[in-house]
Amino acid sequence: MDESSSDNAAEMPIQSQPKTTRGLHGPSLGIGAGIAIVSIISVFLAMNVIDTNPELQFEEKTPNQENQEVTLSLFTANASPYLGDENAPITLVEFGDYQCFFCHKFFNETESAILKNYVETGKVKIIFKDFTIIGPDSIAAANAAHCAKEQGKFWEYHDTLYNNWGGENNDWASSENLLKFAQSIELNEESFVKCMVEKKYDQLVTSSNNDARTLGLTGTPGFFIIGPDNQITKIPGAQPYESFQRIFEYELAK
Repeated sequence: MDESSSDNAAEMPIQSQPKTTRGLHGPSLGIGAGIAIVSIISVFLAMNVIDTNPELQFEEKTPNQENQEVTLSLFTANASPYLGDENAPITLVEFGDYQCFFCHKFFNETESAILKNYVETGKVKIIFKDFTIIGPDSIAAANAAHCAKEQGKFWEYHDTLYNNWGGENNDWASSENLLKFAQSIELNEESFVKCMVEKKYDQLVTSSNNDARTLGLTGTPGFFIIGPDNQITKIPGAQPYESFQRIFEYELAK
């Protein structure tokens, strides 16, 4: 996999503007709150999440329906909130890793057109699910996005992670930077840090990883498009916009 380096990840400039229009009016921190949470922040910044899963490469597989029943919950549970109209007829499910080069490529080169032409027009809604296969920072970043979800800002934090992507296993998603990202979108710092220190969403992330493997994924990104009749189409890897468009239009024409 491609890797890029950073001389000083802790001083990486924060690019807090997400590429889509989302509200950024989070609650403000009280005057004395900074002093009150110094200890818990120190614990958070010293966290070292260990991932025992090896790094994997993508290869096309199909779900093993003989040994594991494939149900819609594998696509929709242990996931992000919907992005878009919950009543949209088509659901796009992405399994991703925030350190993944090709996930970052999809975010920058393809997702904007899908948002503009299908999500904002009420035709498609998006779900993001974690498949943290690259390293410990992948798990920490996934947890951070779900902690942001508690404050209604999952997608803002998701975008901030990809807007500040810096490669694989080179500390750009360190605890210190994850906290800076939270501050950049005006999350309540005390609530965010408490959530992270408690590793509140470890089980959800693990369950999402298990869902990915049950569905036959061995790498990221992996996509599933669920049509109005619940027919499911798999798209492996960071395919161009036209690959998604073709399936969307086919499903909408039914």
